[in-house]
Amino acid sequence: MTMRRFYGTARGSEWLTSEVSGPACYRKRFCTFAVTACILFIGCSRNNGISSGAGGFPASSATPSEVSSSAQVVKVTADPMQSSPGGSAKAIVKLAITSGYHVHANPATHPYLIATEVKAASLEGIDVDKPVYPAAVRQKFEFDPEPLAVYEGNIEIKLPIKVALKATSGERSLPITVRVQACDTEKCFPPATINATIPIEVK
Repeated sequence: MTMRRFYGTARGSEWLTSEVSGPACYRKRFCTFAVTACILFIGCSRNNGISSGAGGFPASSATPSEVSSSAQVVKVTADPMQSSPGGSAKAIVKLAITSGYHVHANPATHPYLIATEVKAASLEGIDVDKPVYPAAVRQKFEFDPEPLAVYEGNIEIKLPIKVALKATSGERSLPITVRVQACDTEKCFPPATINATIPIEVK
């Protein structure tokens, strides 16, 4: 008689047709064995500890393949500042860039690259001047024929702020956005706009 046998191959599980002869009890044993092998094969495949996520790495692993936005490798904070009415000071905006990544400096090396940029929203009684960006470092990467101006590690951007003479005393928050494009040694990731606030106390 003709029966179909189950095989696990490199292409997946297959049923192949072949001639199997013998008493019914042997055919029954063969079928039982085939079903058991199938269950064990599927069970092992589902419990091998490998996530079905990107790259097949365990879900707890942080790998470059999981980075889908520049915001995942850049953290923005700002130091609180104090000033009296009519006074001025420089707010400090801090960027913490994950090791192994960098962001384009301001100004960027090429016009088509997205430079790091800080912008402040309008706030009554507060005037904001142009940001002062730190000096860049120049690094050579595989994806560009010439060294690029970048920021790495922890950097500080100074934001000159002047408090109006008629500003009332008290605490307030100045909303800011930081536009960044992060890259590793081989590629760049989609740019991101990160929101933060600068705490300001007028005394």
